[in-house]
Amino acid sequence: MYSKYINPFTDFGFKKLFGEEASKPQLIDFLNCLLPENDKIFDLSFKDKDQSGKANNHRKAVYDIYCENEKGEKFIVELQSVHQQFFKDRTIYYSTFPIQEQAKKGDWNYELKSVYCVGVLGFTFDDYKNEPEKGEVIHTVQLKDQNNKIFYNKLKYVYVEVPNFKKKLDELETQLDKWLYFIKNLENLNQIPEIFKDTVFIEAFQNAELAKFTEEERASYEASLKTLRDNYASFESAKKLAYQEGEEKGIEIGEAIGLKKGEAIGEAIGELKEKKKLAKAMKEDGEPIEKVMKYTGLTKEVIDAL
Repeated sequence: MYSKYINPFTDFGFKKLFGEEASKPQLIDFLNCLLPENDKIFDLSFKDKDQSGKANNHRKAVYDIYCENEKGEKFIVELQSVHQQFFKDRTIYYSTFPIQEQAKKGDWNYELKSVYCVGVLGFTFDDYKNEPEKGEVIHTVQLKDQNNKIFYNKLKYVYVEVPNFKKKLDELETQLDKWLYFIKNLENLNQIPEIFKDTVFIEAFQNAELAKFTEEERASYEASLKTLRDNYASFESAKKLAYQEGEEKGIEIGEAIGLKKGEAIGEAIGELKEKKKLAKAMKEDGEPIEKVMKYTGLTKEVIDAL
């Protein structure tokens, strides 16, 4: 089926919507929906997305979007469409680069500007499957002490679990609701819903319209879409294989357990037959019931029934 708009979960689509100069108003608006009132952004400048370590042989960090606001605070925005086991570790690692780059030569009092890491996820964290937080869309994380008091307020991680957003079009209330609906459903929309009448959304839909792409942009998007589908297919295949292997292993273990239980039951039945045989012989020899019970371990009711 032909799509009128791009898929935001492709690398190309996400950067087209939020990572270009033309889409800066959309990025600012989206981030402001995720941040507290006193952390609001008024302007952003994009920075080099490739960050090198202190030495040439150190690993790099390549961000999807890396920008800085008017106060010098740093923002890393990462899209992860398919489940990645150590995605949290990756965001923690990435956050160390904008911290280190603030170091100054000579006299420096170590004062730092705030660093924000935002992860837009096409999957849900496994951590919350059996927790009260299951189903939450936004997870905001800061360093806190043992009394749940914020220890350091200049480092924040915001994770957006898009699959957990379940609201329908007529249930949207806040600007954040609109952005989450937009990101989750954009590829399946054929026209701009009436509720998206803000200029920031009208521009977002215009930037996302495939018919307006150049041939080069269309080719880049198609390649990005293929990568997304291949990654998803690989992940689903790996998950299915793991399930099948687990199921086969479970059957194997179950059969082994069943065999052992069967053997144990067989032994118990054989032992009971021998006890009954002995009890019957002792009864026929006129042995007292108490003695028969002692030597066979059978109850009086069982012995009487023989």
